[in-house]
Amino acid sequence: MEDSSTLPGEEKKPQTQIESKINDFLTYMTIERGSSSLTIRNYRHYLMRFADWAESEGVFEISELNDEILRAYRLFLSNLSARKYGTISRKTQGYHVIALRSMLKWLIRNDEVVMSPDKIDLPKIEERIVKYLTPEQVDQLLSAPTLSSLTGRRDKAILELFFSTGLRVSELTRLDRDKVNFERREFGVVGKGGRARVVFMSERASEWVRQYVTARRDSYSPLFIRHKGTFDPSTEDEETRLTVRSVQRMVKKYAKKVKIPVDVTPHVLRHSFATDLLVAGADIRSVQEMLGHKNIATTQIYTHVTNKHLKDVHDAFHGKGR
Repeated sequence: MEDSSTLPGEEKKPQTQIESKINDFLTYMTIERGSSSLTIRNYRHYLMRFADWAESEGVFEISELNDEILRAYRLFLSNLSARKYGTISRKTQGYHVIALRSMLKWLIRNDEVVMSPDKIDLPKIEERIVKYLTPEQVDQLLSAPTLSSLTGRRDKAILELFFSTGLRVSELTRLDRDKVNFERREFGVVGKGGRARVVFMSERASEWVRQYVTARRDSYSPLFIRHKGTFDPSTEDEETRLTVRSVQRMVKKYAKKVKIPVDVTPHVLRHSFATDLLVAGADIRSVQEMLGHKNIATTQIYTHVTNKHLKDVHDAFHGKGR
């Protein structure tokens, strides 16, 4: 494939050693770690931004990196413009640093002489605020689709499945109908980092998904397909599959229809699933497994709003000493 950044007649700019190491690291992430295409795309963006900056500063070798250079890069990031929003957020700055630290760790494991990634501190960011729906809002949203059409029944099944399972939107759109076991109300997914897990459906969600699948008159393998337009006999299965963007738009449409005052996304439904379990008393380790989180710290973002034990203690003892 021709390099689109090189005009006809121009010589292609030679790779710096830093760019070469970045490409090697991304290959490792793709093949050995099984990282998703989205993760690879983001890491490439963050790391190549660093490579371009380093080259502009006359830094071409990975071994040249030191505290002074990294401080200068952090200052560059803090002043970097973001479209419409002024400078890029501290959270986005953190993503750049995390990508660079990950690559340095990989280089050290491969016996490269580079600066220690532990010397690179992450930017301090505000504690993450979890958005989730109340039980009343969940009921409103799940009741929003009109069931007189096949599209409406599909959307109903999707919303029920989101709230029943806490699936990521990419996991939901990748589902195939022959992989869903309606008898056991479960199916397997491969989530972030290639981590496989079993997902369980409620009876209610299972029944809505079953009704949608039964109502279809096609043999396409995706569990959720688009129903606008027509398909001819030569249409491939993947061409019918509902896209991530389509599902995101659908969720927002129904949230707007029932006037929920929250920016509802599939991830907000994932948060609502986790919150519902924890408020009811589920242990955090089980919720971690059901969400497919690698680290318990990721699941702990929910505990400050759902710690049932603390609420019980407050209800039992607050004001009793007066």
